[in-house]
Amino acid sequence: MKKILIANRGEIALRIMRSAKEMGIKTVAVYSEADREALHVRYADEAIYIGPAPSSQSYLMGENIIAACIATGAEAIHPGYGFLSENAAFAKQVQAAGLILIGPTPEAMEIMGNKLSAKAAALKHKIPMVPGTEEAITDVEEAKRRAVEVGFPILIKAAAGGGGKGMRIVNRVEEFMEQMELAVSEAISAFGDGAVFIERYVSSPRHIEIQVLGDTHGNIVHLFERECSIQRRHQKVIEEAPSSILTEEIRKEMGACAVAVARAVNYVGAGTVEFILDENLNFFFLEMNTRLQVEHPVTELITGLDLVKEQIKIARGEALAYTQDDLKINGHAMELRVYAEDPLNNFLPDIGTLQTYKTPKGNGVRVDDGFEQGMEIPIYYDPMIAKLITFGKDRDEAIARMVRAIDEYEITGIQTTLGFGKFVMTHDVFISGQFDTHFVSKYFHSDSLESGTDEEALIAALAAIIALKKPKTISSASDQQLKNTAWRKNRTQLS
Repeated sequence: MKKILIANRGEIALRIMRSAKEMGIKTVAVYSEADREALHVRYADEAIYIGPAPSSQSYLMGENIIAACIATGAEAIHPGYGFLSENAAFAKQVQAAGLILIGPTPEAMEIMGNKLSAKAAALKHKIPMVPGTEEAITDVEEAKRRAVEVGFPILIKAAAGGGGKGMRIVNRVEEFMEQMELAVSEAISAFGDGAVFIERYVSSPRHIEIQVLGDTHGNIVHLFERECSIQRRHQKVIEEAPSSILTEEIRKEMGACAVAVARAVNYVGAGTVEFILDENLNFFFLEMNTRLQVEHPVTELITGLDLVKEQIKIARGEALAYTQDDLKINGHAMELRVYAEDPLNNFLPDIGTLQTYKTPKGNGVRVDDGFEQGMEIPIYYDPMIAKLITFGKDRDEAIARMVRAIDEYEITGIQTTLGFGKFVMTHDVFISGQFDTHFVSKYFHSDSLESGTDEEALIAALAAIIALKKPKTISSASDQQLKNTAWRKNRTQLS
């Protein structure tokens, strides 16, 4: 494999290119009209224009990407995450063109891309499941009866869902019919598929995921867990590895279950098996993401492995160079997704020019980004600017380095999640490790802060958030609303 095309943009495209360069592999960038001057375009050995700014006319145009791959003589395509990374139809097109997709098989994508077929595959290996229906709901009255058996509150979920769309919490049987109709309608609108199922609602959940790697020789290992419970709108903002709450016994059990799920679909490449952990530390299978995750750097730091290099080696047909017994956790890592969002305005996306952009440096700090000072934040894609990652000998040191790195990170011209990140890092509940996916709704408010946390730390965190707010001139409130609407319509959601 001498040349690969990266079917993505921004920080993940750059991150893949750097690993490829270290392996002596040439890279091809693709870009839309909005990304003509992007850093990944400048960094690659070659760059091909693939269409207008909207992703539906560029980064989601599989035919254009394959044509670019063939035209440049690249042998393989790395999809990164988002866009076409979990698109089984695209994976089949790549195969049909005689090219290599650096990722799993189309068959694995199809099974794990639907929550119901994923649950069916996991059930064959007796993986723990949240009580509920195992098939799509066809008889609403029967579903209502089943919901009563499971016990309220219950969760209605879209089978083809993601990012919190097509999900409804039902607290009482009297609400069931109305919420069912709303969930189906939202699922059809978001995914073109109205299939839904029900599960018992876990009231204080933690989101724990296990990284897996599988090669073409039948070897599958897990690379331990990532804690992803700090979220807004069901989207992750802060991740860490390892989790502060898992015992060695639970970690081993979850890892074995993740490997079993991967083996159920003969998984090849890097993938992530996601679990819900309840207040009693019982874990239940949630879904599998058949791609590299945004938060993969924290796993790289605690294992010493480069996951992109591992993906490329696997795609070349190489066997894993280690067994499960060879893998160990070393230290602790934190990641903050630096989004162009306003935390004090319900995390609404923000746009503008990076008037100041200076990244933190020093021991234990890593920044994966795709921007530089003076660049515009486009409205067409996910608003993530960068990933700020810190590493320490233990969790306390990783947190301390994250606070220091946030203080050193200078961004003006737009609102960002940096101040929110400091708020989390200095909050007693987060420091104690006793938090769940409801952290934001419980503790983070624009006008008040939950008591019971160190007052000085909270005041400092709030001051940091407010300091990041810089007034911008806009022609009218409706103009700003239009910008936000356009962003929500066009951006690619990452999870």
